[in-house]
Order: sequence, then structure tokens, then C-alpha cells
Amino acid sequence: MGEVMYKEIVTKAVIGKGKKTFRNIYELRTTDKIDTVLGCWVINHTMSGSNDNGRVRINGSFDVNIWYSYDNNTKTNVEARKISYTEIVNVHLKESSTLTNDSEILITSLKNPTVIDVSSKDNLITYEIEKELGIEIIGDAKVKIQIMDSDYEDYDIIDDTDEEISKYIDNEVKEDYL
Repeated sequence: MGEVMYKEIVTKAVIGKGKKTFRNIYELRTTDKIDTVLGCWVINHTMSGSNDNGRVRINGSFDVNIWYSYDNNTKTNVEARKISYTEIVNVHLKESSTLTNDSEILITSLKNPTVIDVSSKDNLITYEIEKELGIEIIGDAKVKIQIMDSDYEDYDIIDDTDEEISKYIDNEVKEDYL
């Protein structure tokens, strides 16, 4: 067997990965004096990530729909608002990796934005939204692998002789004839 050699391969790899839960409080002012908030839901969540001086900037948006009653609970209305957000996070990078503008940043919604608390007073609705985002940073990584020289035999020899045939030959073939 010959000398052991190595090659370095440059490839894309996950160089940083993390998740974070965010809670934000928002307010919605209506023209109606609210009696009861009947429901809140969040739809159309989109997000993307970018490098912000070595930190991850997440820009996203979602629509919030709030259903409420007013006029002594005799009428209802739904208010819809588009909310844009920016979150900045530090993601721990593996070994000596660096976040650059060439790094690919993938943002995933691990828990979709959900209204976790809501209250109203007069014509002001205050609500809290929770979301959990996963962040993956993909960058260049160098991998060193061991390779074999050209003398290395990578194939095993296949021995598929039947034992019964071997025994028959041993018993039946007379060495006198040779």
C-alpha cells in the first residue's frame, strides 16, 4: 500500500444555526368604542435575512386581522393591518467562520406568528404577537479528506465457488490419472 495523501475540498456548508423566539406588542386604534375582542389571527408571513455588520438582520411582514364587537355588542367589525418588522440577532458561527455578504442566510418560521395576548380599552386594542424563527447561515467551508494512491486496490476478490462442487472434485478426481 502506498503513501496516504490528502486533498482539500471547498464546499458550501452550514456555518451557523440557531433559533429565537420573539415577542412584540402592537396597538391598533379604531374608530369604534370596542366592547369585546372576538378574535385575532395572523396570515401572510414572509421574511428574509441579510448580513448587518456580522449580525443577521431579519426583515419580515405579516397581516393581522382583529375581529371585535361594538355598540353594546350589537355590531362587529374586522380591522386588518400589515405589520413590518426588523429583528437583529447574533448567530454563533462554527470554528473560524465569518459572516460575509457572500454568506447565504436562510430564515424559517419554526412557529408562525400568533397573537398570545389581547386587551382593549375604549377604541385602543393592544395585542402581543409571538413568533419563533430559525436561522441558518451557509458559507464556504474547507474539508480535508484522505485519498489513496493509484496502487490501492479498492475491490475485494469475489470467491463464489460452491463448496459442494469442491468436495465432489476432491472425492471423484483420481490423482493417478494426472
